[in-house]
Amino acid sequence: MQRMKTAHKTRNSLSEATRAASAALLNQTLANCSDLYSQTKQAHWNLRGPRFYQFHILFDRLAEMVEKHLDETAERISSLGAIARGTVRDAAKNSDLAEFPTEPAGDTLYLAALIERYAVAANATRKAVDKSDEAGDADTADLLTQVSRDLDEGLWLLEAHNGGKQG
Repeated sequence: MQRMKTAHKTRNSLSEATRAASAALLNQTLANCSDLYSQTKQAHWNLRGPRFYQFHILFDRLAEMVEKHLDETAERISSLGAIARGTVRDAAKNSDLAEFPTEPAGDTLYLAALIERYAVAANATRKAVDKSDEAGDADTADLLTQVSRDLDEGLWLLEAHNGGKQG
């Protein structure tokens, strides 16, 4: 986790060190979720195959579920006195996710790719919950817990469509 100073003064009672640590965790989550959102939409837009309709609807639902956390995460960063690193370039540079396959592919490849990426994002977010809690920032831990719950649900939905097979 990258340590940083906060950029703005605030009357938030958390120490600057705690706020900086939480902002770093939140910025990583923001990068991962921004990237996950765009990769899910990439799959949604370019999907082909016999399960097109059900996956098209599922991928759109998952993208909406991820997208709803972007604004709240960025605003929490700002409320801690830090700078939200939320551009597409920031997401590409800082995301923990692998690049999404862009060649024409069927529904099976896109499903497997999204399972892998949702697992990475969910597991990283769960670790961020623990770290923010250890740092003494219950509010950030609470926000990240909801992100984690939704990513776990997304992973579950994807894996269920994969018939319980790994990846």
